[in-house]
Amino acid sequence: MKIVVCVKQVPDTKGGVKFNPDGTLDRGAMLAIMNPDDKAGLEAALRIKDECGAEVTVITMGLPKAEEVLREAIAMGADKGILVTDRVLGGADTWATSTTLAGALRNLDYDLIITGRQAIDGDTAQVGPQISEHLDIPVISYAKNIKVEGDSVIVERQYDDRYHVLKAKMPCLVTALSELNEPRYMTPGGIFDAYDAEITVWGRNDLKDVDDSNIGLKGSPTKIAKASDKVRKGAGEKVTLEPDEAVTYIVDKLKEKHVI
Repeated sequence: MKIVVCVKQVPDTKGGVKFNPDGTLDRGAMLAIMNPDDKAGLEAALRIKDECGAEVTVITMGLPKAEEVLREAIAMGADKGILVTDRVLGGADTWATSTTLAGALRNLDYDLIITGRQAIDGDTAQVGPQISEHLDIPVISYAKNIKVEGDSVIVERQYDDRYHVLKAKMPCLVTALSELNEPRYMTPGGIFDAYDAEITVWGRNDLKDVDDSNIGLKGSPTKIAKASDKVRKGAGEKVTLEPDEAVTYIVDKLKEKHVI
């Protein structure tokens, strides 16, 4: 069985965010981590590998420094890492990103593709389903449990306050929630192996069935009108009142804001 996990290196928002003049994130200037939903998807793949036996390949698109998350994945137990990087791919929105990843995935044999539900730097939840459309394979999103049974994958899909149980024949794509599991830690031996491992690097010319008009910033239909870092809130209004007056004051404010 062959599993491919798509991961993304995202800004660690605890360290703040920085923007380029065109409104895109300045990823090279920020601390970065593996996207939490993607890490849960990776853990799901590794558990399937532990239980059933599988080859787990991890793929990411990004700057050369995104190699870091691939080595982290290998240190956790993945078998191979593929970095898709090229200047012409920079500034991609979800459409251009999914087009690029699908072009890379066409080079691989796979039974199951796992992506995170969404990335914390965009929160769109679009890339996984878009990849499935590009590759013309079924997709099950919002997975809170994944298991493999024969040539099928069975997924508990989160839905409001309950879940659906869905079964699909492979090849199939599943998007994972961060709540799916608790990802394992890297082992010391795994870390040594990861930094000895050879990372495969692909560029624009390695993408299959991809048109230049659908990649990078120029191929992104989403246009950013304005971007800024977090706006600090003011201290707010402070008043000192007797209890009865305070109650009346709060109720009046809630009515003014149409909360009640």
